Amino acid sequence: MEKIFVFFFGISLLLIGCSQPTSEQQAEATTDNHEVKDEGEVNELAQSVDGVHYGDKISEKNAMPAAELIYNLNKMDSVQTVVKGKVTNVCKVKGCWITVEDGKGNELFVKFKDYGFFMPFDIAGKTVAMEGYGFKEITGVDELRHYAEDEGKSKEEIEKITEPEEEFKFLAHGVKILN
Repeated sequence: MEKIFVFFFGISLLLIGCSQPTSEQQAEATTDNHEVKDEGEVNELAQSVDGVHYGDKISEKNAMPAAELIYNLNKMDSVQTVVKGKVTNVCKVKGCWITVEDGKGNELFVKFKDYGFFMPFDIAGKTVAMEGYGFKEITGVDELRHYAEDEGKSKEEIEKITEPEEEFKFLAHGVKILN
């Protein structure tokens, strides 16, 4: 009986040992799967074989191109959908917003539901899929100046912002980096 117990105990230790990452893998996972938001806050990432997810894990299956979403927003008030496009800019302060191009000269301004997650600073040029809510909104001068400051624009460029703008926006509850 004691031999059986020792045998199963040994097998259990072997299985646990095989499933535990090495310290090198842990260090890599900590770097790759967490993003420091503010002092001490951590943004958990869901990493899978098919890409890196921020916020809710989503699928890019049936995602419409950003150009199609913007076209639809010119005819409707809002759209609940999955959209994909190329990131053109990221908030340089926290990663709390991104812009996505539609390939036709328009941009989609993307924020994240309840500031529940932020994006890495280095994703400009990458394609993302996002699930959430698209809409058009008039953005006031103060908010536009705030975003310009987040973007790292000069004081002179910020002071040139004197009129509100109608923008295409998207509130994402999940983002997946595709490439």
